[in-house]
Parts: sequence; C-alpha cells; structure tokens
Amino acid sequence: MEEVGGEIHKKSTKESLILLPKQREEEDLEEKICSSSSSACALTWSVLLQEVKRLGCIAAPLVAVILSQYLLQVISVMMVGHLGELSLSSTALAISLSGVTGFSLLLGMAGALETICGQAYGAEQYKKLGRQTYTAIFSMFLVCLPISLIWIYMGKLLVLIGQDPIISHEAGRFAIWLVPALFAYATLQALIRYFQTQSLMLPMFISSCVTLCFHIPLCWVLVFKSGLENVGGALAISISYWLNVILLVLYMKFSPSCAKTRVPISMELFQDIGEFFRFAIPSAVMLCLEWWSFELIILMSGLLLNPQLETSVLSVCLNTISTLYTAAHGLSVAGGTRVSNELGAGKAQAARIATFAIIFLTIIETTIVSTSLYASRRVFGYIFSNEKEVVDYVTEMAPLICISVVLDSFLGVLSGVARGCGWQHIGAFINLGAYYLCGIPIAATLGFWFKLRGKGLWIGIQCGAFVQVFLLCLVTSCTNWEKQASKARERIFEYTSLRNGLEDRGELK
Repeated sequence: MEEVGGEIHKKSTKESLILLPKQREEEDLEEKICSSSSSACALTWSVLLQEVKRLGCIAAPLVAVILSQYLLQVISVMMVGHLGELSLSSTALAISLSGVTGFSLLLGMAGALETICGQAYGAEQYKKLGRQTYTAIFSMFLVCLPISLIWIYMGKLLVLIGQDPIISHEAGRFAIWLVPALFAYATLQALIRYFQTQSLMLPMFISSCVTLCFHIPLCWVLVFKSGLENVGGALAISISYWLNVILLVLYMKFSPSCAKTRVPISMELFQDIGEFFRFAIPSAVMLCLEWWSFELIILMSGLLLNPQLETSVLSVCLNTISTLYTAAHGLSVAGGTRVSNELGAGKAQAARIATFAIIFLTIIETTIVSTSLYASRRVFGYIFSNEKEVVDYVTEMAPLICISVVLDSFLGVLSGVARGCGWQHIGAFINLGAYYLCGIPIAATLGFWFKLRGKGLWIGIQCGAFVQVFLLCLVTSCTNWEKQASKARERIFEYTSLRNGLEDRGELK
C-alpha cells in the first residue's frame, strides 16, 4: 500500500513539474498578446487602480494591526515619561537597546517568511507555509537565549561604554523585566507572517485591538498604582505580547480558514531550518543595519552636553517617526505580500503592477502624514513629556522629522518589494553603504565637530536614508520581473520535489 502511494505521489510530483513550464509558456503568451495589442496594457489607470484597491484592502487592516502592536511600547514610554526626565531617558534608552539587540534581529529574521511563505502560498504549496512557521519560531527561540543574557547585564554594559551611571542602572532594570517579551515577540512575528501571507487580516486585527485595549489599563496600574514605576511598563509589554500570541494561536488551531495551511508540529521543522536561515540571515542584516543606525544616534546623543535632554528629545523624535511609520509599514507588508504571491504564482506582470501601485499609495500617504505632523509641530511633544525645554526642542526638530517620514515611507515600501522578491542580500549591502559609509560619519561630523548637537545627528542619518532610497529605487527600476517569477517558481517546486523524494525513500518522517 505504501509503495502504491509512493508511486502516485511521485507521479503527481512529476506531473506538477511537467505542467510548470507549460503554465509559464501560457502566461508568457498572454503577456505577449497583451503587449502586442496595447503597449501600455499593464500600466493603464484602470489596471493600476484595481491593484490599488486590492492593496488597500490588505494594507488598511495591516496598518491598524502594526500600529496597535507598536503602541504597546509607545504607551509604556509615554506613561513612564510622566514620572520624570530620568524615567523617560532611561526607559527610552532601554527600549532603544532592546530594539538593537533583540527586537530588530527577530523582526528581520521573520522577514524571511515574507519571501518563503508568500511565494509558497502563491504557488499553492500550503503545507510548506505551515511548516516554515514552526521552523521560524523554533529558530528564533534559539536566537533569543543569548539575547536574554545581554538584556540581563544591560545596565553594566551601558556603564562600560561610557553612559551615565544613573540612567544606565534604571535602563538595566527595565531591560530585565522585558526579557519575557522577547520570546513572545519571536512567536508573534512568525504568526503575523503566517496570517499576512494568506491575507487573513481579520484575526490579526481583532487580537491586536483586544491586546491594546487590555494593555492601556494594565500599564497604568503597573506604572502608577503597583509601586513598580518604570519597570511596570516593561512588565505590561511582556504580558500584552503573550496575550496577543495566545489569541492568534487559538485562531490558528481552531479556525477553518487555516485548515489548508495548518500542519501538526513534528520533527520535519528541523528539515526546514537551512532554508529558513538562508533567507533569515540576510533579511535580519538588511533590517538591523538600518535600525541600528538610528539607535546609534540615540547612544551618541548620550555623549553630548546635557545628555538627559538630548537623549529624551531624540527618543521622542524616533518614537514619533516610528509610530507614523506604521502606516508605511502596513503598505510595505501589503506590497511585499502581493509581490511574493504573484511571483510564486509565476505572474511577473502582476508583481510589476503591484510595485507601481504600492508606490502610488505611498506618495498619497506621505503627503497626508507629513503635512499633518508639521501642522501639529507645537503640540505633539507634550504627548511624551511635560518638560517645556523638551517640548520646545521637539518643535524645533519638527521639519526634519517631516523629511524623515517621507524618506522612511519610501524605504519601507521598497524594502517590502525586496523581501517579496527575495533580494534581502542586495538590501543588506545597500544599507551598509548608505548608513555606515555615509549617514553615520556625516551625523558624527555635524553633531560633534560643527556643534549642531542632536539636530546635526538627525540630519546626518537622513543623508544616509536618502542614499538608501536612491539605490533601492535604482535596483527596483532595473528589475527583470519575468526572471524573478521564474526563479521563485523553480525554487519552490525544486524544494518540493526534493522533499517528496526524501519522503518516498523513507528518509523524511
């Protein structure tokens, strides 16, 4: 019986591989017919607007999901900030370093699933999507173990690198209470990719909103009423992240919407570790190089005169653009999902149209957000602090923050397209050159040499962002979409053929 089943399995696999070139030929023929009948067939306004509508349906709930999840940290910083300038600066420093050493790395690694799972779903390899989700969770848990040790000794490490001892001690206490959130965050990011690559936005939207509504009173109680003060904000983040994970796991396990992609946990997850890390490492490097450059600016601000003021102001600026970036991030994820799904299905022109559509939406989004921010430049500083000196400094930085919003929005969208195509290695090299050969040196020169302080640091890092946008635009404009679609399909079906062969020989249980 097993031999007969194996022969049928082999036959179906061979048939799928035989039909693959035929499908490509049919799709290529359709594209040739389209181009012969109208040279602008793929770029007409009706086609573009149809794709914009499709992207909007994905991006709108994603923006709410990303914003509500990010607000967990922002709300904690806001509440702790009202305890005083020391609490604000130490908490901001702890959040920055936890992002540098932990959250950024896990978020970057999870970006590998946007390529693997997105293209697998487009190619209708549903079980592969579920297996890779488990593989990602296990792999990122392994990475969390050494990171948690760094967080436990963060206070001492900050003193060693020359930070203010009082701020360092408080930041270290905050980081220790944040360790449980690290493992929750790893699980959450993998689950988010699992749902988003299938365009299952409703469960993420509901779980994120429930978590946010729970987090606000929880954080208030832990910060102001429990006596924990600033570390209460860290404990609230940890509890809320785990609540979000539990809600998504329950939906994944019991919902019929996940029936096609739901697989049992087995030893097979170890077989996929190599493929996951092949995309996860460059994906993490790509994101971390960018993220770390901004956090390095926060650390450099601690070396300026009046470090509490400079650190607090730049932290407010970073939290502001990070909060506003959630809209661009939603568009980025939606664009990356659409591109990866279409490439996995072998539809090169559809992936190209999705790229144009997401850039069009980004132009609209950045215009609205940057204009609104500039109009409220004298007000939004009070959200983070009651100190007039801090608020006035933030108002002075507002025009630079608006420029940052524009650049970051385009960076996010172009990076999403890169992840959808599997270009993480190219993005890593671009980020290395843009920020560490251009942005950081200019920031240090303006901030310390020309005595522009925090403003000089921020101008320098935006120079790096501009270089990154230019290079990513250049790479995207030179893309051969037909070649990208062929590579995606070949990789998916070659991997499936190899796995089926191992199963037939009994080497994969």
